[in-house]
Formats: sequence, structure tokens, C-alpha cells
Amino acid sequence: MRPSGRAPDEMRAINIETGFTKHAEGSCLISFGDTRVLCTASVERNVPPWLRGKGEGWVTGEYSMLPRATHTRGAREAAKGKQSGRTQEIQRLIGRSLRAVVDLRKLGERQITLDCDVIQADGGTRTASITGAWIALRLAINGLIAAGDIKEDPITGQVAAISCGIFKGTPVLDLDYDEDSSADADANFVLITGGQIAEVQATAEGATYDEEGLLRLLRLARIGCDRIFTAQLDAVK
Repeated sequence: MRPSGRAPDEMRAINIETGFTKHAEGSCLISFGDTRVLCTASVERNVPPWLRGKGEGWVTGEYSMLPRATHTRGAREAAKGKQSGRTQEIQRLIGRSLRAVVDLRKLGERQITLDCDVIQADGGTRTASITGAWIALRLAINGLIAAGDIKEDPITGQVAAISCGIFKGTPVLDLDYDEDSSADADANFVLITGGQIAEVQATAEGATYDEEGLLRLLRLARIGCDRIFTAQLDAVK
């Protein structure tokens, strides 16, 4: 029995509120159960120095967790003067995941930054960030197309992410904090529509697992991401 009472292949409730902020070109507040992340897309008419004059754009991500997103207050990283290794790793993951479904040449010489700010954390903050970032990006691109700033849609597909793990010997989908903190193994899957895999992060924590265990987690991830793809499309209609 999972602590939440969910079935092994049952996800937490997904809620998405688009247009959550006034000024960003694309935004949403996405919730997976009690995990809530604010995702915004900002469009700028410039690119990093190494891309200037090459006729292509850039998509990148930034991630942060608000001080009281967890059980105890965490100090703001800005107050410490540097980002943690975890934050930097998650930011790179978000950027890689979004770029996997963007034709940067069709974007032109502009940069889109996806800011993912965790308001409340209960497991799966990086996967919720990737899922919500795609929605914010889609909305921002829709605006650019409607304004005539770009002629062709640079987004080639949907990308979403979900966590899976082995909890008390059973593969389960969409870990919350109680499961994530005591799972024998946990994995984050970043999947693209059409069956492609963008990234897999899989770690044995309390016990190792075999190839069949990994495949069972992947199958659960595909079930979860198919549901998320549907929720993403419903949100951006």
C-alpha cells in the first residue's frame, strides 16, 4: 500500500492554470498533488554570444525553490551568493528537455527563458517544472506566431516528465515526498510524443534492481506521460 493509498499506476491529480502571471509571454501554475510550480516564458530579442549572427535562437531554463516550499525554511540561494549544484543540474535538465522539441533555426535570433519557481514541494519538482515549462513555451510561441514575428512553428512535439520508483518492492508511478524519501530506487523520465526518450535519470537508493525493473518503470512512465500530454494539450487550447 502506498502512503497516499494510490494504486501503483495512479498519478496524483494534475491541475494547470494558464495565464497565471500578467507580464510573461507564456505562463502557468502547474500542480501535481501538493507540488506546485510557477512556470513562465520570457522572450528576448537577443541570443548568447556564441550564437550571434548564426540565425538561430536559444531556449534555456532557470529553477528555484522558494524559502518555505518545504517543511522548513531554506535560505534563498541569492543570499548565499551562489546556486547549489542541485539547482544548476535541474536548470540544465529543463533547458535540454525543452530544446529537444524546438527547431532553433525556426525560432530566429531570440532567446526564450523558462523560469520554474517551486511554490510548494511534495516530490517531483523537476518533472513538474519540465511539464509546465513546455506549456509556458507553447503559449509564448503561439503569441509570436499570432503577432507574425515567426512564420513557422519551431516546436516539433510535446515533452513531459514524470518520476517513477520502486517502493517496498513494487514499481510505482509519480512519487510524492513520502515515497521519494524512502524508495528503494527512483527515476525521472523525460519523454517526447511519438515514443522518443529525451532523458532518463535512474538511481538505486536502498536496493539495486535488474533490467526488468527498469523496463517496468519505463512502462509506468509512458502511461503517466501519455496522460500528461493530454493535460498539456487541454491547457493550451
